Amino acid sequence: MGSRERDRDLELLIPVAATTDNVASKSSPSSPSSSSSHHHSGREAFSKVIRSWASKKFMSGCVILLPIAITFYITWGFFHFVDGFFSPVYNQLGINVFGLGFITSITFIFLVGVFMSSWLGASLLGLGEWFIKKMPLVSYIYSASKQISAAISPDQSSNAFKEVAIIRHPRIGEYAFGFITNTVLLQRNTGEEELCCIYVPSNHLYIGDVFLISSMDILRPNLSVREGIEIVISGGMSVPQILTTIDAQAIPASRIGNLVAAKV
Repeated sequence: MGSRERDRDLELLIPVAATTDNVASKSSPSSPSSSSSHHHSGREAFSKVIRSWASKKFMSGCVILLPIAITFYITWGFFHFVDGFFSPVYNQLGINVFGLGFITSITFIFLVGVFMSSWLGASLLGLGEWFIKKMPLVSYIYSASKQISAAISPDQSSNAFKEVAIIRHPRIGEYAFGFITNTVLLQRNTGEEELCCIYVPSNHLYIGDVFLISSMDILRPNLSVREGIEIVISGGMSVPQILTTIDAQAIPASRIGNLVAAKV
């Protein structure tokens, strides 16, 4: 009786052992694959971190070197352009000195400025402009070029841009940088009103819109014309963090008196 029960117990234990062996044999090969998948995912995460770090450092290098490269390229091109005016003359004379044409050109431009500031130079310039204005096509090109150069002229009497202005444009709550180019008197039945011609650049400085706005509706920031031009050219990157405006009523009304006197 005892031997029979023992045999039955052995028969019951054999399948269980076989089953456990089969399960162990099936589960044992899967453990290396799972560990390899963990290693693969770890390598991918590490490679992503390296790529992100490398791309950020590369873009940082581009941001630092790009303005330096552009400045050097433009300066070098300007140097060759100015040097090219007199360097052929020196080459014909057999004088090959690097930068001599550039120095001669800068000196010549300076002397022209000194001469044109005199009475004789201004008279000759007026006579030359009279001849140029008689030419059909050349007169338009010269007039446009002169207006652009007058915008950045250091002579305040001939400066095309009088002041920097901020106007409410194109809708309420939005503002736009502009330049005051002229003032006019608007005559109506109720009286006279001073209007300012505001030039608002839409594409750097040479393309824009002109608005006639009341002088009381203009905000005048504490910016010079040169600073306003830098703001427009830089796309707003050189705007100071704090802008203070001058009250329009604090501006002397001398322009209105001058316009009325000129009109009389």
